[in-house]
Amino acid sequence: MSSGTLYDKVWDLHRVAELPGGSTQLFVGLHLIHEVTSPQAFSALKDKGLSVRCPERTVATVDHIVPTTSQARPFADPLAEEMLSTLERNCAENGIELNGIGSGRQGIVHVIAPELGLTQPGMTVACGDSHTSTHGAFGAIAFGIGTSQVRDVLASQSLAMNKLKVRRIRVDGSLSDGVYAKDLILHIIRTLGVKGGVGFAYEFSGSAIEVLSMEERMTLCNMAIEGGARCGYVNPDQVTFDYLAGRPHSPTGEDWNRAVTWWASLASDPDAVVDDEVVFDAASIAPTVTWGITPGQGLGVDESVPALDQLEPGDRPIAEEAYQYMDLQPGSPIDGLPVDVCFIGSCTNGRLSDLRAAAAIAQGRSVAEGIKAFVVPGSEQVQKAAEAEGLHTIFLKAGFEWREPGCSMCLAMNPDRLEGRQVSASSSNRNFKGRQGSASGRTLLMSPAMVAAAAVHGRVTDVRQLPLHAES
Repeated sequence: MSSGTLYDKVWDLHRVAELPGGSTQLFVGLHLIHEVTSPQAFSALKDKGLSVRCPERTVATVDHIVPTTSQARPFADPLAEEMLSTLERNCAENGIELNGIGSGRQGIVHVIAPELGLTQPGMTVACGDSHTSTHGAFGAIAFGIGTSQVRDVLASQSLAMNKLKVRRIRVDGSLSDGVYAKDLILHIIRTLGVKGGVGFAYEFSGSAIEVLSMEERMTLCNMAIEGGARCGYVNPDQVTFDYLAGRPHSPTGEDWNRAVTWWASLASDPDAVVDDEVVFDAASIAPTVTWGITPGQGLGVDESVPALDQLEPGDRPIAEEAYQYMDLQPGSPIDGLPVDVCFIGSCTNGRLSDLRAAAAIAQGRSVAEGIKAFVVPGSEQVQKAAEAEGLHTIFLKAGFEWREPGCSMCLAMNPDRLEGRQVSASSSNRNFKGRQGSASGRTLLMSPAMVAAAAVHGRVTDVRQLPLHAES
């Protein structure tokens, strides 16, 4: 059993009671809500005559259903307009802060909470969205929850949970040029499997993790859930503190100094005990692309689709299903695979550094003929910062569309969808069947830089082969 880890410390600090069934009642420090999983939860509260217990600890935004071409109200989609109107009404009635469209703070929930300084080390964070694990990048313990649990948190500011085991994932060395945090997490999931983390919290550590920016750490933790882990985290350090300094909800003055001292004390002890440890060599990781229908079916861009006899017996049925669905043959190279749509955005890779990396590839180049390519900033703040740097001009000149903030084609609960058998090069987090809006659409997950490379070539392309800042 683990001891002395950040996970253990934060769990103990938030324990309210041990429940008869063996689970723990855990206090939730920050509850994030959006328009998709909250309406039924608020309705359930009303049905039971309950009020929101701690409205000051709940923060809302709108992200999943918002259109990215025009966000003028009312939305063209009546259901989307109804969902947003319902969120607005519920927040107003319960005194909950809503970061709405045009506020300057709207965006994907897992983008705005960090950039506003809402997410801080030592917190427990819950949201009705599976990629809440993103917030673990700050040394928080963050869980995605279902609608009934959203109701429970609104009513009691707590959750009934079972404590996880802790697996330390140590990544030593340095990532090579052209290899990003997205490649790293896809490689980890490929190696450990999509069910490898079930029952675990992942602690990401090692020299390669320590040099990652906060935005890269968020990418890493965002997809911990895709490896089966309920949450993933990075111990807070100077990188964390530098990011949080001056944010709207961050402490100031002497409170800041006290907070930093306390935050630093939460990091896993040098002699902390973990339940398992896996070590990776950062230098051995190549730009990674998924070829199949789970995030675990990934390849280095210089590899080929595996044959069945190269896979573990338990992985073979899903591989056979993926061959048929993706229309790929074992032994086929992933490099050079044609694509139709290129999407840069999502809670995984819609932050400013992601757009910078993609723009560096797009600069001086043009989107290939017949390719639909578009960029969706993760928030209004990201959009404003990117436009101040002229990134939107680079994308537009190259032939990309520059959109308004939202979840967009990550899950296609809005007008951004694949059509028919289109193949998408996507910087998002899931490549399940139908994930991007078409029941037969196909998704290849990769880094934003790799998506940009695919856009200008019209096919999967090793970004390491493209020199930066090509001449116009």
